[in-house]
Amino acid sequence: MKQTAAKTPDTELSQFRVKGEIPVPVLINWLTSAAVPILLFFAGRAASTADSPFTAPLLVTFAALLALNSLVYLGIRHQTLHRRGFIGLITALFTFLVIQTVEDGSAIIWLFAYPPVIFYISQARVGIIACAGGLAALVFLFSPAGDLVFEPPYSTSFRISMVIVLGFEMVTCYILDQSRRRSKLRLLRLASEFEFAAKHDALTGLANRREGLEQLETEYQRYLRTQRPFSVMLMDIDLFKGINDHYGHHAGDELIRMVARTLRDQCRKVDTVARWGGEEYLVLLPETGPREALQTAQRIRAAVEAGSVEVDGHPLGATISIGTATITGSESIDRLLQRADEALYGAKSAGRNQACAATT
Repeated sequence: MKQTAAKTPDTELSQFRVKGEIPVPVLINWLTSAAVPILLFFAGRAASTADSPFTAPLLVTFAALLALNSLVYLGIRHQTLHRRGFIGLITALFTFLVIQTVEDGSAIIWLFAYPPVIFYISQARVGIIACAGGLAALVFLFSPAGDLVFEPPYSTSFRISMVIVLGFEMVTCYILDQSRRRSKLRLLRLASEFEFAAKHDALTGLANRREGLEQLETEYQRYLRTQRPFSVMLMDIDLFKGINDHYGHHAGDELIRMVARTLRDQCRKVDTVARWGGEEYLVLLPETGPREALQTAQRIRAAVEAGSVEVDGHPLGATISIGTATITGSESIDRLLQRADEALYGAKSAGRNQACAATT
């Protein structure tokens, strides 16, 4: 089995999307499409009132930058830049709305839109840092020091309620976001388990016949493009029915697993090892000629012969017969497998515990 680097849940989730889930870039563009006309509306109101002369131009600037962020994404499709640009802009926008007391200070209620958006479009760690920083900044704004610097026009009761309610919303959004992420991760892992089960044999963990055929087809298409040959090995355990009849099916299962382990140990990572059915196996050897395939078969045969399993306190061994075949000319996969099967039959006819190469 190939080793993969450890992944955090956020890393795994960033690579997959559950059907029906809105992709983050799409959501950001939708939010931008809604935010731009709203900002322009309030900019118009600010321009027609006795509000600060900087309010209207800054709101228009924020609207233009949000639109530009989405246009740049549509041009270069850089999701990380798109997401970070949006987070930076809305953070700066909400900070401006609060400090500047836009709309007589009522614009501060837009802060309640920040936690759900930030948790959905970013990693949990980013959401925690952003929300904690935002809440700390709000507490400072409402503190005596904030009164000296910004002179916010909010009553004491409003300040207390705002901090408590916003903090409650942030915690709630975090809990719901973690539940969403865990549920999505469980779905992805369940899908991965089903995919593995669909492609692998339950007894040995090897690829099953269906997966073996798919890998054969992939390698065959590569051969047609590059003309670089590949080989297959068909093998089965000698006199397996007698082992089952004499020692029982549990002993047969142990031998099947033992041969599977031997094949994994003796084959390369690029090779496909499949349980072909019952006590029969197939090995696909990419970019391998007839001589190398036969050498590999002899090595595997000797390794299986040297191995054993313990049954009822006694060692039980087995031998295998192997037939090898290398793709040639324009023959089909069926013909290749037929030649490998004929070679396997020849190995058994020669006395078993043999490896034979197919004739062209």
